[in-house]
This record gives sequence, C-alpha cells and structure tokens, in this order.
Amino acid sequence: MIDEPGSPDCRLVIDAKRSLEEVLRIIDGLPHTDHIRRQLLSVYNQLEGMHDLKRAGGSGVSFRSSDWCSKTGYVIES
Repeated sequence: MIDEPGSPDCRLVIDAKRSLEEVLRIIDGLPHTDHIRRQLLSVYNQLEGMHDLKRAGGSGVSFRSSDWCSKTGYVIES
C-alpha cells in the first residue's frame, strides 16, 4: 500500500484499512474468531475497492456524499 495519500478521501480509506489490519493482527491469537476475521477481511476488501475507485477516478470521485458520485454524474451503488 502506498503511504502517501493523494487526497483527503484516500487518507480516510488508508487509515480505515490500517485500523482493520491492526484489528486482524489482534484477533489472530483469539480462538473461534474465524467468522469475525472473514467479515473484517470483507470490509477491508470493500475499502480496497473504494481506494482503487478513487485512484482510477482521481478528483472526479468523492466519498463525501452517500452516493459516492463523481463529477460526471456516475453513481456507485452498494
């Protein structure tokens, strides 16, 4: 992962991904947490997808609204 964010949106996504990485490290030693680990990995992968979207779309993609719309009007549906 690149350490230098290109935008405030990227900074938020990077911070969220790092927080999840830390949680995954912490629960690694706990028994019976496979289901939690899978859920956290799913969230991590969704954040990675958002980060990829931002990298590809640049300033035309903003996560500041609930519909993640770009300046071109394209809407990402969850």
